Amino acid sequence: METGHVPDAFTPTRSAFSSGFAPGSGMKELRFVFQCTLGVLGIVCAAALAHRFGWLLPAALLIDLAIVVLTAWLGGFWQALAVSLSAILVHTAFNARGRILQAAADPASSVTLVAFVLIALVVSRLSAHVRRTATEAESWGRQMSDLYEFTRRTLAMNLNIEPGQQLADLVQEIFSLEAVVIFDADLHQTYQAGYWRQDPQELAQSVYYFENSDDDPASGLGRRVLRLGNVPIGSLIVRGDTTPLTNNTIASLIATTFDRYRAFANESQIETERRTEQLRSTVLDSLAHAYKTPLTAIRVASTGLGEMGKLSPAQAELVSLIDEQAAVLNELTTRLLTTARLDAGEVSLQAEPVGVRSLVDDVVAGLKDRLASMKVAIHIEDEDLELKCDRQLIGSLLTQYIDNACKYSLYGTTISIRVTRSKSETIFSVHSFGPEIPTADRERIFDRFYRSANASHRAAGTGIGLAVAKRAAQMHGGQVWVSSSQSEGTTFFAAIPAAVLQRS
Repeated sequence: METGHVPDAFTPTRSAFSSGFAPGSGMKELRFVFQCTLGVLGIVCAAALAHRFGWLLPAALLIDLAIVVLTAWLGGFWQALAVSLSAILVHTAFNARGRILQAAADPASSVTLVAFVLIALVVSRLSAHVRRTATEAESWGRQMSDLYEFTRRTLAMNLNIEPGQQLADLVQEIFSLEAVVIFDADLHQTYQAGYWRQDPQELAQSVYYFENSDDDPASGLGRRVLRLGNVPIGSLIVRGDTTPLTNNTIASLIATTFDRYRAFANESQIETERRTEQLRSTVLDSLAHAYKTPLTAIRVASTGLGEMGKLSPAQAELVSLIDEQAAVLNELTTRLLTTARLDAGEVSLQAEPVGVRSLVDDVVAGLKDRLASMKVAIHIEDEDLELKCDRQLIGSLLTQYIDNACKYSLYGTTISIRVTRSKSETIFSVHSFGPEIPTADRERIFDRFYRSANASHRAAGTGIGLAVAKRAAQMHGGQVWVSSSQSEGTTFFAAIPAAVLQRS
């Protein structure tokens, strides 16, 4: 498709010669001569018939005009001009015989010639315009067909593998290009099809980093930056016969396909993680149930041994150790069961009005052995504050927070438990002084089995407790978070809405 300068209305354009004389082209020269000869023969035949049957001059000129128009339409301006001049000379020859030169100079002949020339110019330009329009329409239709095919095949593409090489091969095949190169900035991979004289990776990365989107007719290169919105994600270079519109559309479809591939990969990963987590929860639930029976037997046996008496001090110490460790295992299995049931959605909220003061006191009392060597400060904004919640779940949340503070707080420091009301939420917080939690870990420590690197060497643990706390808050439609610094200490928060809406 040709674009560019629009010629003056009275200047013969290249399109006017499209079927005519073009120096250096033997086939076009022959065609030009043939068309001129055919037109002149038509003029001669028409003049001979007019002279033979005595037709009036206007009738003969109409026939000549028809021949000139036909020549201009099928040939071009210069062929029609040659035929127009021959028409004047032939009719002058037939009418004046021996006075050809004098008759050719007759004003009527000049007027006729000018009329023929103007008609030839107009018709040739109309013919060229129609042909050009038809060519453009055909080219446009071919572009739309190719783009449709490319769109259809990208939508049917296998997204289980990286699409870069598939896209490069498709672009070259469908649009019949000499060479294609695609750069995926996210994977830092280059995919090429066809032959490149220069290093295609260097070319593609240059387009991406300098954001050069242009078309170079001299080299036949089209360069485009691949974008999702305003974000560059790669680049495309093609070499061949394409248009700016085609290059823009190809680049958009490639960017969209890259986005679809990433979304599909993320979705597959999320689904895999969900199934893995579901399997893990099932296994943990089964193990926890399996542990409960022997643990109960061990605790009963150790209690019975202690009550029997007549044990030596060493034996009594061993029985006490068995009982203590059995209690630890029992607590761990209880947490595992709670986590598995929360994840499986088997726990339903039993929401009821709960006095916050009594709730906190009960939790602290339940941890009196752990808190025996600790300083504890409780601050409740309103002693009569009530919260509609599941007492057991919120109690479990507070237990995990306080137990976590016991593990990591520095000796001699105070653990502060605070409850405040903010708009439509009740906010629980447990503050302690201990090792700072790195910023990168502050979201992940609420994931099951994850433990901050700064704390893993200081206290034993499983990484389950905070996951239980997070799930308990989510079941109430609330959220949890933590703030930590070396100077201010670490505070775990839980915000529970006043109007409880159970979340799955």
